Amino acid sequence: MISQLFILSSKGDRLVYRNFRGDGGDDVTDAFYRAVTSLPGDQAPVFMAREGRHFVHVRHGGLYVGATTTVDTSPFVLVEFLNRLVTLLREHCGTLSEKSVSVNVALVQELLGEMVDFGYVQTTATEVLRSATHGEPETTKAFSLLDLRSVGLFGAETQQSRVAPGSVTNRPVLPPRGEQGGRREVFVDVVERLTVVIAANGTPLKVDVQGEIRLKSFVPGACELRMGLTEELSVGTEEQRGYGRLPLAAVAFHSSVDLEEFEQERVLRVTPGPGEVTLMRYQLAEDVAVPLPFRLLPSVEWEPAGRLRIHLKLRCDLPPKNHAINVVLQLPLPREASSLAQELSSPEQTAELQGGGRSLRWAIPRCQGGAQLGAVFRVQLPPTPPLGLGPAALTFELPALTVSGLRLRWLRLSAPPGAPPGPPQRWVRHLTHSDSYVVRL
Repeated sequence: MISQLFILSSKGDRLVYRNFRGDGGDDVTDAFYRAVTSLPGDQAPVFMAREGRHFVHVRHGGLYVGATTTVDTSPFVLVEFLNRLVTLLREHCGTLSEKSVSVNVALVQELLGEMVDFGYVQTTATEVLRSATHGEPETTKAFSLLDLRSVGLFGAETQQSRVAPGSVTNRPVLPPRGEQGGRREVFVDVVERLTVVIAANGTPLKVDVQGEIRLKSFVPGACELRMGLTEELSVGTEEQRGYGRLPLAAVAFHSSVDLEEFEQERVLRVTPGPGEVTLMRYQLAEDVAVPLPFRLLPSVEWEPAGRLRIHLKLRCDLPPKNHAINVVLQLPLPREASSLAQELSSPEQTAELQGGGRSLRWAIPRCQGGAQLGAVFRVQLPPTPPLGLGPAALTFELPALTVSGLRLRWLRLSAPPGAPPGPPQRWVRHLTHSDSYVVRL
């Protein structure tokens, strides 16, 4: 049961607020934002308890989407509802940002009024909400390739030539009433998250790969979609594994997916309506050797007068035809640094001190497979006994690549009755990004 629901900007400005049960004041959003900003670190806990009230929130596009409750409610249900709310707002408004929410406040309030009644969730079905609401979305400005920080899941590979225009996936899924809609397109993204811990001697201590197959459809009506996955895919016990196989430790499918052809041919069949849905979630078996995309070779020397010399070599072990983008290395320093001198191997790289001099940030916009980049940093620290460095943390994206090797072999669509002539446009994209990539020094 939900008491209040709110959407806040990254600065704490209240964009949307709804009090379903009248059992709390309007100051709950201020209390929530104070609690979030007072916590150390960049990631606040999803659940918090303050003054007899439970807060739950998710972050998306720099916004806080949160809810409160005063009764014993399943936290997983609340998180699932908030994530579904994010998806619905993206479907109706095209994108979820501070600007899109601000110009569509009336539509968002109308959706909340239909979704929740006196704190109880009534429906989250796109088709039901579409028929029950009357507002039309106000679109914001089109997506720009120059603003790489705003690239979302479905725009992650826009730096490549063979991708859809960015404005396509940022438009509302549902066309305006009385119109037949725009281009009929279907997007399928295979996205993997990589969690790695590497020891100081270069030995991988933990390698975890989790992925999902997401579908976003702009096709009105119900069209049957069939997709073929990697044939070497195996799910289950050790007896089913063998050389050249791709073993998955766990797999979960959406309830709408037909698995009749999956066991023998690795084919998924689904009849989606307009909107976004996660068709499949999976986790790679832990005993599978995954080629790591980066290797860090550090060298640290303490010089006189408190100067610390850090020599970093970053080698990209991807195939030469692949590359990584938005590579950032974050290195905690033992004390607050007063100055930084740098020698970088290419002019597009940048480096700076962050967190009041407690952290070193090295940013690389693009790194080609097989390349080795180097940097030398001289950091001025207080003249006290030296302490240890690290560990270093890497963040990156790998367009057109899945580290597990799971890919879509083909994608076929059958148009529904009465559809315009010609097949819908199909876009298939693969992406791997770092969830946590830690290298101990």
